[in-house]
Amino acid sequence: MKTKGYAAITPKAPLVPFEFERRELGEHDVCLDIKYAGICHSDIHQAREEWGKAIFPMVPGHEIAGVVTAIGAKVSKFAVGQKIGVGVFVDSCRKCDACQKGLQQYCLEGMTGTYNQIERDGKTPAMGGYSDVFVINEDYAVSIPDNLPLDGVAPLLCAGITLYSPLRNWNAGPGKKVGVMGLGGLGHMGVKFAHAMGAEVTVFSHSPSKKADALAMGADHFVATHDVDALKPLRATFDLILNTVSAELDINLYLEMVKLDGNLVIIGLPGKPYSVNAAPLLQQRRSLSGSQIGGIPQMQEMLNFCGEKSIVSDVEVIDADYINTAYERTVASDVKYRFVIDASTF
Repeated sequence: MKTKGYAAITPKAPLVPFEFERRELGEHDVCLDIKYAGICHSDIHQAREEWGKAIFPMVPGHEIAGVVTAIGAKVSKFAVGQKIGVGVFVDSCRKCDACQKGLQQYCLEGMTGTYNQIERDGKTPAMGGYSDVFVINEDYAVSIPDNLPLDGVAPLLCAGITLYSPLRNWNAGPGKKVGVMGLGGLGHMGVKFAHAMGAEVTVFSHSPSKKADALAMGADHFVATHDVDALKPLRATFDLILNTVSAELDINLYLEMVKLDGNLVIIGLPGKPYSVNAAPLLQQRRSLSGSQIGGIPQMQEMLNFCGEKSIVSDVEVIDADYINTAYERTVASDVKYRFVIDASTF
């Protein structure tokens, strides 16, 4: 089916209008009209080929919220008219231990990304959500609660699940102290989720101007990290710290704030490897871990939680012709807190 979107035709080139064909509807596929597509910083990295060789032309986008318009003959999970979402991946091997456990993001054969990958037929380039129509196997889409606005939901399919998953995995909740490093597209979702789960939340940010926003989102405390001395009284304080920051920093300063048997989880991807001292890990039996998005069952759990708690991302909705400007503003951290494209403008 004919599809209109925006694509990077070559590495680092500005995105431009682009028409292409989606596959025909298979018996287990659903077709959706995309209503909103979020802009993730990883879209920019890949469109600019900053993470290694990429596939062009590239239609980015893996934060997709829309409405089902057609279903395949054997679809049982969704119905026409239903609000659904698509995230970072659209397929996996389905048979490895991770896939069998509903942890498709850790598929041992590698998950099939929503874009910048070849689909599992070995020949079709995956095209992402900066477009007006999408086709996906029903097993890799999730249902969106009716009470949530689709523009605020779109970033939940990447930014949201990226923070929800480690908070659930390390049991954030009442009686737990959670630190969130960075208050951007990722971090602001961590604050909202940790607060809704009942944890005591502290935001660490290099931008003192974000204090009011952090507190309004549910943070109990705000620490401006430009003053390193402000971190010293917090030694061995936190059960869990989530690092959403992509910039280079001294990770050891934050490790020392983790309490006995606590965990610091890496979520943001720095440009260079961290230099980690062994001493902070040994002294309080601390752990340094990583976490990557979430599987389909947990994505659905997250959306149900958001429906119950009325949680969505803070967004700035843009028209498609603003994408390139939005990219520059995202790199400059000039957005509160996620750009979302109105797909009717493609």
